[in-house]
This record gives sequence, structure tokens and C-alpha cells, in this order.
Amino acid sequence: MSTTTTSVAAMADRIRAGSQVSLARGLTLVESRSDAATELLAEIWKDSGRAHVVGITGPAGSGKSTLVLRMAQEYLTRGMRVAVLAVDPSSTYSGGAILGDRIRMTELAGEKDVYIRSMASRGATGGLSRAVLDGIVLLDAAGFDVVILETVGVGQAEVDVISVAHTVLVVSVPGLGDDIQAIKAGLIEIADIHVVNKADRPGADLTVKQLRESLRLAHNLASKWDVPIQKVTAATGDGVAELLDETAKHRTWIGEHGALKDIERRNAATRIRWAAEALMAGRLRTGAPAFDAAVEALIAREEEPRQAAARLLTAMAVDPTDINGRGTR
Repeated sequence: MSTTTTSVAAMADRIRAGSQVSLARGLTLVESRSDAATELLAEIWKDSGRAHVVGITGPAGSGKSTLVLRMAQEYLTRGMRVAVLAVDPSSTYSGGAILGDRIRMTELAGEKDVYIRSMASRGATGGLSRAVLDGIVLLDAAGFDVVILETVGVGQAEVDVISVAHTVLVVSVPGLGDDIQAIKAGLIEIADIHVVNKADRPGADLTVKQLRESLRLAHNLASKWDVPIQKVTAATGDGVAELLDETAKHRTWIGEHGALKDIERRNAATRIRWAAEALMAGRLRTGAPAFDAAVEALIAREEEPRQAAARLLTAMAVDPTDINGRGTR
């Protein structure tokens, strides 16, 4: 066993034991997409699969971060360990997360049963970087009962959140200039629970009514889950306890009606596709002899792109040394 493998195994043990320092280092490895991250995930994968992943999405200005804060506080009062994974817009200069969500959640600082981490979206569609999926695995294996995933609220591509969460909350608010922002952002049908935040504002009841009518028109007959609409005022905490009750009901429902298996199958398929894409992207690059030869063949018009790609992928599948000539790991 190599020194690297030994240290990764030790890190995995510390993460399982609840070390937040090791968890932070593991998440940094995951964001960097390093070889050590691959080893760590392979080591810890079998210890995941227990946490309830709650995705929160919605238009900018809907108060998602404040809602996440109140939800985390309520989970703590219920004796649960909760992790918050906030997907921030990437910094223009560093490519890292801007960390706005962690700044807004300082009220949770010092709580031993809560962990908050920002990850950069890095321009990923749907507001989710691929590192988020792997980050959830680490948080799950670390023993958190609930992982709250807050996305950046970028609009129509936000539907990617459905491929990660067990329960999806879509947040709307009255008075942002649109009747129902969730509908215009293309989010109406991905919600397991609709949340009307800032319910103390004028127009909240109208927003609920419009959402209810839109749900009726867009009702998915394949699902027997009756999507609730929960009013909350995150600034004061009103309605948050009832919202957590609804998320718990949904978690129970998907377990009892077989939907959890469907969600796990969808998530597993997403992970495999993304992992395969990453492997191929890493191998199909300038500097690999077969790839460079294919590039030259295209320039000389001896081969067309689809034909060249199919030939290279076939070579990767057949030759254990792959097209880079270095061997598989």
C-alpha cells in the first residue's frame, strides 16, 4: 500500500469519525478533481446513502439563504446533524466560490452538529458543479442526517438540481415583479414542495393561489405525490417547522412508494455518465499520440470527426493501455 493510499484511507476513517478538518480537506480534494479525490471517493462510497438530500432552488432574491439558515436551526432543535452545501457563483478572478452564503450563515458558527461549505458553480449548467455530487457523498459518509443543497438560482437550467436531491423545494416570493417566478424560470414541475417565502408581504395568498392553479394544469399523472405549497417567513422563522414536517413526509412517501429507488437509479446514472465523460475528456487530449494522429487526419480530410471519435473510443475500450499509452489506473 502506497503512502498516498495509506493517507487517503486514514482521511476516510477520520471523516467517518466526524472530523470536520478532514472533511474540509476531502471536499477541497473533490473540488480540485485530484487523483486523491478519486481514491477517497472509492474508499468512502460504501459508507454513503443514508442522508436525506434536500435541494433548494428558486429565483435570485427569493430568500433561499435565509430559509436554509432557519431550516438548519430547526433541524438542530430536532436533534439532527445537518450539512449545508451552498453552490456559489464562481469568482471571476480565482474560479473559487464567492462564499456569500457562508457569510450570511454566521449565526450557525460554532455549532458542532452543523457543517457549512460553499462550492463554486464554475459555470456548470443548472448551477451545479460535478464536484457537488461527490461532496454530498463525503457529507453523507460523515454521518449527517440531512444535506441541504442550495443552488445559485440561475433560472431555466436550474432543473439539474433534480438529479441530485431526494426532495426538491422551489422557493417563490410575492412582489418581485413576476406573478410566479418559478413558472417563468421553468421550475414549476420539478418541485416536490413549493415554498412561498416572505409570506407576511401583501400578495402572498395570491401567489399561493396562482401556484395551486399552475400545479393543477401541470399535474404529473405519473406521480401520486400531492405537491404541497407551504408559506414561510424565513426572516422570523414562521412556517419553517411546518416546512420540515412536509420534507419529512416526502422522504417517508418516496420510501414507501418505490420512488426512492427511482431517484437512486437516476442519481447513479448521472454519476456514471459524468464519470465516463471525465475519463474520456482526460484521455482525449492534445499530447496523446493517437489523439494527435486523429487531429492530423481530420486536417488532411482523411477522416471525419464522428468517425475519428468512434475509432478512438473503441481503442480506449479494447486497449488496456488506452490511447495515451500509459495504462489504466
